[in-house]
Amino acid sequence: MLSDEVATALFEGRGVVALETTIVVHGLPAPINLEVANECAKAVRNAGSVPATIGVLGGKIVVGLRDDELEELASPRRHAAKLSARDLGVAIANEVDGATTVAGTIAVARAVNIDVMATGGLGGVHRGAQQTFDESADLTALSRTSIAVVASGVKSILDIGATLERLDSLGVPVVGYRTTRFPGFYRSDSGFGVDWSMESPRDVASAFRAHRLFSPTGMLIANPVQQSVQLDATLHDDALASALQKANDLGVTGKDVTPVVLAEFANYTGGKSVQVNRDLVVANASVASQIAFELAGSRS
Repeated sequence: MLSDEVATALFEGRGVVALETTIVVHGLPAPINLEVANECAKAVRNAGSVPATIGVLGGKIVVGLRDDELEELASPRRHAAKLSARDLGVAIANEVDGATTVAGTIAVARAVNIDVMATGGLGGVHRGAQQTFDESADLTALSRTSIAVVASGVKSILDIGATLERLDSLGVPVVGYRTTRFPGFYRSDSGFGVDWSMESPRDVASAFRAHRLFSPTGMLIANPVQQSVQLDATLHDDALASALQKANDLGVTGKDVTPVVLAEFANYTGGKSVQVNRDLVVANASVASQIAFELAGSRS
């Protein structure tokens, strides 16, 4: 179900940016979660495009959740599920509530012809994947869906080098936005470089249009968190070690890892990681909006 605003924007050929809901329902604590959602939507509008926040309510996919619908979805009493692309059909059939992950949001966005999505950090290859085969469905979704995703790299808990190798193998181009370094989510530099760097939304839009002529895959636009607001390097490394130990002690795996790790990051850093997360996801929404605006302009 498309909101009237999103439906009108798509019909008129205007820029639209898909926004996930897992970060609101499962990623950030209340009331910051809803504040961040509102800030992301505002950032998209301010940069010239229309926000399309995606979620599932009572088995119905909503593209363009209203504030009250998002607040209801985020309520603990709704017990909203975490929905990847594979879960959408089952969730619809069982008429449940659910927040879409990056993969789930990508699937819905392309089904309604949205070209751009913004998130905080992409999922990827987990540490120890050689034994567990634990790899985010975000990578597969991006490899088979023609959409531009703006993210601050991948979450720090992941095997970043292996994730970049997988993106390469899957044919997904990684473009650094005003950087030659791959972002490390809470940090602007993960320690890995990128092959391509672009300076403007227009350049990114042009590259994505050209990419679509030759490949069915999506594109990752890696937008680093500003150095002035990034997490201190020592604090980040200590918090990461503590978070990984916490996840190991609890025995969590797969999609249950991220919420546990983010919570431990927040606890260890005294909430500083939450502020960084807030800053970077809003910045990504703004960049995504500018790219969507340029893509829409090229069609007019």
